[in-house]
Amino acid sequence: MKKLFIKTYGCQMNVYDSARMADVLASLGYAPTATAEDADMVILNTCHIREKAAEKVFSELGRLKPLKARKEKRGEKLLLAVAGCVAQAEGDEILARAPHVDIVIGPQTYHRLPELVARVAREGAAVLDTEFPAEPKFDFLPAAAHGAGVSAFLSIQEGCDKFCTFCVVPYTRGAEISRPVADVQSEARQLVTHGAREITLLGQNVNAYHGSAADGASWGLGRLIRTLATIEGLLRIRYTTSHPLDMDDELVTTHRDVPQLMPFLHLPVQSGSDRVLKAMNRRYRVDDYRRAIERLRRARADIALSSDFIVGFPGENDAEFEDTMTLVAEVGFAQAFSFKYSRRPGTPASLLPDQVPEDVKAERLERLQGLLADQQRQFNAAAVGATMPVLFEKPGRHAGQLVGRSPYLQPVHATAPDAFLGCIAPVTIRRTEPNSLSGVLAAEGSA
Repeated sequence: MKKLFIKTYGCQMNVYDSARMADVLASLGYAPTATAEDADMVILNTCHIREKAAEKVFSELGRLKPLKARKEKRGEKLLLAVAGCVAQAEGDEILARAPHVDIVIGPQTYHRLPELVARVAREGAAVLDTEFPAEPKFDFLPAAAHGAGVSAFLSIQEGCDKFCTFCVVPYTRGAEISRPVADVQSEARQLVTHGAREITLLGQNVNAYHGSAADGASWGLGRLIRTLATIEGLLRIRYTTSHPLDMDDELVTTHRDVPQLMPFLHLPVQSGSDRVLKAMNRRYRVDDYRRAIERLRRARADIALSSDFIVGFPGENDAEFEDTMTLVAEVGFAQAFSFKYSRRPGTPASLLPDQVPEDVKAERLERLQGLLADQQRQFNAAAVGATMPVLFEKPGRHAGQLVGRSPYLQPVHATAPDAFLGCIAPVTIRRTEPNSLSGVLAAEGSA
């Protein structure tokens, strides 16, 4: 039995992809291992969204080079692969700067890994595969064989056609595709059979889902969620990441009608300025975002929101940044992700004039993050004294303790027997911790 180590960077989509690469390579006799030192094959599954993403990958490749040399000196082999979005964007550069890499493979072609491993063994040379195949990779992947855990990811949509000017996704993940309804249903049932009680549906633009159904119709995300909610044993459904333009009426009413759909939504707005949104090619105005939030709150009053923000986009002035602060104060977010704008080679925004100075971006980010952190603290503090259903996922750090998630994705720990793993139980929240909530079981039994 050969050993496989995968280091995953970035988004939940990459977490899902890493699990599927492990499934693909199981056919060659590879089993997962926890460390690169024990591995016969190492895969870096990379993300290109964050600042200096490529340099972080090259730094890791530098650390792996002596490990590979030591193994070769002992007559052993270490196959080294770079996958994901950095591989897609920087494939030739990776092979030039890190010639000890054996395989460079983009996110759309990892179903070809067995073939590429065989080519390396046969030819003794590095291989590069960063094509965008005409057929989606999902058509060629084996049935998922990995243990799902209590909470599992399921990729239903990939790629993006929005072409925001700051974003590399259309260039690294390709055009938008949606998996057929039957395929999603089948994988969801399989995940539940393997123990999943919560499934998060994934996509770069997941609420643009338009999967083909058996009757020839095209289903939206709302209709898909309604049918997944009928799967026995599936207690919770989430989805991420969404685009405000695709928050249609069917999906909004699904939040109202389907109790398995959790009342927590990540809906990135990026900026509170109409001019900046136009420069980003987001294709909505701030008032459009406000109306989307209003519709969601009318449908489900207890819904909580998360978002993404970019500060210091080229040309952003002080007043436009204040518009973002105003929007945040007005909407209120349970949590959020905020970043300084950083150039991505090949994106239109990287060529824009009026790049904002780094010190200005840093000062704006500090202010925004301070406001967002206050809102998150207030949201968590409001849970103290409340009783909420918690899905227990794993043992905690202390004996007799379990950790789970509230409907709002907050980590919650409480003293509970192992029999509660995979079950939803009412927990009364006693206090907030820096990154979690602490509570006690409100009653014996579980639901």
